Amino acid sequence: MGQAWNKVKKRRQAKSKLAELMSKAEQVIVIHYSCESFYDRPDGSSPRITSIAVRNLESGQTTSFSIHQVAERKGYSASALEQHYNELEKLMLDEFYAYVRLHGSHFWLHWNMRDINYGFPAIAHRYKVLQGDPEEINESKLVDLSRLLIAIYGDNYIPHTRLSNLIDKNSISNKDFLNGKDEAEAFDKKQYVKLHQSTLRKVDVLSSIIERTADGSLKTNSKKRDLYGNYFTALTELIKENPIISGAIALIGFVSAVISFFK
Repeated sequence: MGQAWNKVKKRRQAKSKLAELMSKAEQVIVIHYSCESFYDRPDGSSPRITSIAVRNLESGQTTSFSIHQVAERKGYSASALEQHYNELEKLMLDEFYAYVRLHGSHFWLHWNMRDINYGFPAIAHRYKVLQGDPEEINESKLVDLSRLLIAIYGDNYIPHTRLSNLIDKNSISNKDFLNGKDEAEAFDKKQYVKLHQSTLRKVDVLSSIIERTADGSLKTNSKKRDLYGNYFTALTELIKENPIISGAIALIGFVSAVISFFK
């Protein structure tokens, strides 16, 4: 079908997925993680991961996996963390993938965690580099909230950077929140606790955004046309491409004309 009808279909599918997630909120895991900058890496090495946070959408119960917590349990001082980083990162990812194994049937709600630069593939690759065997999450269980919002509200619903701007527009608390640039700087300065706090804040933010989307209270810059598309155009294209609907409308028109003639 044409572009207008495709837009209508995508929005309808996104709304259906949103309804499914909210109806199964106890089976939805909200996830975010922080890592070393994935830009300016001329040696091609994978960015090291510092912390991962997962939150149950229904209960709000949050579990975190972080370098500095593992270091503390191992008895390493903050100054010794760097020289043991690979060991600590491996242990952290061991714990994370143990969690994944227990929640493999859940939905995993994320923000742009789609590729080898930043996302589930990047975490899995990093674990393999550290000689781990990552548990695979079925792609049908991965839900990108950023793409879901675009499908519902349109491409121009909020300016880039979208997550930060959504927070501001909706007066969501940004305490401890770091943007990508700030996270990279925090990593360079070995501010692992600060990175961990930012990661925890972000799963809280994502939970708030999907809940506001579901109850219709999320504020965006979308116009009615962005929200609903050109339904007249979409309906026209649907009629043109569906002979049954076209025939039914033609029949209704014919019957109406006959009735009018005999009045």
